Amino acid sequence: MTRPRILMADDHAMLLDAFRALLEPEFDVVGTVTDGRMLLEAFSRLHPDVVLLDIAMPLLNGLDAGRQLRAQRKSVKLIYLTMNPDPDLAGEALRLGASGYVLKSSASHELKQAIHETLRGRSYITPLITRDVVGSLLQHQTTRHELTMRQREVLQLLAEGRSMKEIGAILDITPRTVAFHKYQMMEQLRLKTSAELVQFAVRHGVVADPAFGERNPGRA
Repeated sequence: MTRPRILMADDHAMLLDAFRALLEPEFDVVGTVTDGRMLLEAFSRLHPDVVLLDIAMPLLNGLDAGRQLRAQRKSVKLIYLTMNPDPDLAGEALRLGASGYVLKSSASHELKQAIHETLRGRSYITPLITRDVVGSLLQHQTTRHELTMRQREVLQLLAEGRSMKEIGAILDITPRTVAFHKYQMMEQLRLKTSAELVQFAVRHGVVADPAFGERNPGRA
């Protein structure tokens, strides 16, 4: 019988090793990657059944990577494995098509349970935040700020402290185009400074919130 194929993405290599050791007795762990762009490449090449991914990852965060994975193949099961207990982030992950949301602080058996549940076509949210996530989903407003995928990519890299030239090289666009996207976002969101733009990125899960103990995804 073919074992489910698991692809894991997290910018903490030691955690990837630990999760691999935990899951390999039951699942086929086909690959591990440490940033969102590596995840997109590995997904196209390895064709996993389930992707375990963090919210906060360098170059492309988990929420936006998840959007692109679902656009490639709607049947893929996405399980977010994160330190961040924010119910609004969990609600956003579910709205974007995630099947599960598990905290890294949860017991190890909970991760296996989440994988089994999602493979059966169900959703799994860690019981620690289930009630708050349901409340977040009910209170969600359709007037939420919407940025394009390119804008979100530029926003994350700006929030990681990368220069216009670096961002242009990563996204294969000119620094002038990067600047255009930056100022278009500031006008669209009615923000006046780069600092406010970074704060917006943190609030909306584009980059990690330092309050939850995750390192800045753009710097080791």
